[in-house]
Order: sequence, then structure tokens, then C-alpha cells
Amino acid sequence: MEPLIGTVMVYTTWPGLVEAEAAGRAIVADGLAAAVNILPGIISFYRWHGEIERAEEVVMLFKTRTDLAEAVAQAVRARHPYETPGVLVLPVTGGDPDYLDWIVMETDA
Repeated sequence: MEPLIGTVMVYTTWPGLVEAEAAGRAIVADGLAAAVNILPGIISFYRWHGEIERAEEVVMLFKTRTDLAEAVAQAVRARHPYETPGVLVLPVTGGDPDYLDWIVMETDA
């Protein structure tokens, strides 16, 4: 059976593990996401103000409901040290129904 409420993943990167852990824990504790995965040790290359930049970053993937995606994005922006943090909302088009239901249940206020 398909979950009744849609789910998404919110992708973002952070400059370091300490900041990412603090933000991830707070956002999950606030009930905005059921879970977050933090993947340290990535290398990013990107264009910023006309220059190619290199940074060591941490990826964060929040699991949440579709209707909470903007609240998660706002919470990320409020805690983020970057001038323009990368925040992408990725639709979930399938998955284990029990897991998807768990995401919904854990974010249901």
C-alpha cells in the first residue's frame, strides 16, 4: 500500500561534521525530519563569483514529508554558515512502504 502522504529527501552540504551534526540533530529533534544521514569526506568543485572553488564538505540527506520540505529548507538556511547554502528537495517516487510510513509517522505533529 502506498503511503497517504508524500515523502522527500532534502539534500544539502555543510563545511564540517560538527556543524552538520548539530544542525541535523536539531532539525530531527524539532520533528521536521524523521532522520538525517551525514556523509563526511566529500570533495566539491563549484563555480562561485566566476572562480572555480574546491571545498571539503559533508553531505546531509534529510528524510521528511513533502509538506515539511520548505520548513526543513528554512531550518537549514537559519543554521547554515554559507551565504548561499545548497538545498535541494528530491522527490521520493518509491521505496519500502513501511519505511515511508515510518517517515510520515515520525514527522506527524
